[in-house]
Amino acid sequence: MSINSLSSQPLVFSILSIFLLYFLINWLFTNPSTKINLPPSPPKLPIIGHLHKLGLYPHLSLQTLAQKHGPLMRLQLGSKQTLVVSSADAAIEIMKTHDLIFANRPKSHVNKKLLYDFKDLSVAPYGEYWRQLKSICMLNLLGAKKVQSIRAVREEETALLVKKITEESSSSSSGEVDLSVMFMTLTNDVICRTAFGKKYSGGESGRKFRKMISEFVGVLGGFDVGTFIPRLAWVNHITGFNAKVDRIAKELDDFLEGVVEEHSDPHKRGSNHGERIEGEGRDDFVDVLLGIYKNNKGAAGFSLDRDSIKALILVSLSLSLCTEIFMLHSFQQLNF
Repeated sequence: MSINSLSSQPLVFSILSIFLLYFLINWLFTNPSTKINLPPSPPKLPIIGHLHKLGLYPHLSLQTLAQKHGPLMRLQLGSKQTLVVSSADAAIEIMKTHDLIFANRPKSHVNKKLLYDFKDLSVAPYGEYWRQLKSICMLNLLGAKKVQSIRAVREEETALLVKKITEESSSSSSGEVDLSVMFMTLTNDVICRTAFGKKYSGGESGRKFRKMISEFVGVLGGFDVGTFIPRLAWVNHITGFNAKVDRIAKELDDFLEGVVEEHSDPHKRGSNHGERIEGEGRDDFVDVLLGIYKNNKGAAGFSLDRDSIKALILVSLSLSLCTEIFMLHSFQQLNF
């Protein structure tokens, strides 16, 4: 036996001892005698848990797992215990009966960086701030009166869609038209006009806007090692994931800052690129937010700062993105 092999043996034994100690501690703390009554769970792997079972399409993987393990299923995603709810009755229990227990959202480095230190409605901790944000969105973005007030916008964009379908079907030799892209553009244009008072679907500004939002969604839905396995968070520095998050956060903030600045100064209207609609005189969502900010109309103990405004603008963008993703997936599932 060589001297080199002898010198490497203590290192090998040390590594093996660490792994054996890990499995021993894990076995002791998950001994059947100490288990509580938990939902069923598929077999898992050490350290990563059930992460390997999610695959490229987590929603389809979860559906398959739920068919086998039931409407309430427990998954361990790295170090995070996760409850997967797959039935309407169970969802009602979670979202209504026990909504306060499940009110808060998991925190992550990506959410903190991209969503203005958790000031976005989707990740803000439950409390007065979250309630005020929800109230603002329901009254000025999602409420019945607001939906009715933008009827003209929907009708105009729908008319443009019908016109474009007619033109493309006439010019196409087969008469076929890609409706998925058109419907996504329709949704994006309606929401952008409601939120910003302009569209970001055409030209170079539209291309940059779509690229920026696509990267934003990709990072939010991407795999962040540090979120699921905190002790391996350093991997994000090596892979460049953290640098990518920082870059996207800056690009997004520059865009949103331009939107806010443009709405703050009437002389800058139309300066932040995009397609300004002639005759668009109604107050959009950003105008309403700036009005609340300037007049301090929030409830006692609540203040709307500039970052909060930009975070709320992201709510409207998220609505557009979620609708687009749902529609694209729906079109992919259709069998004509």
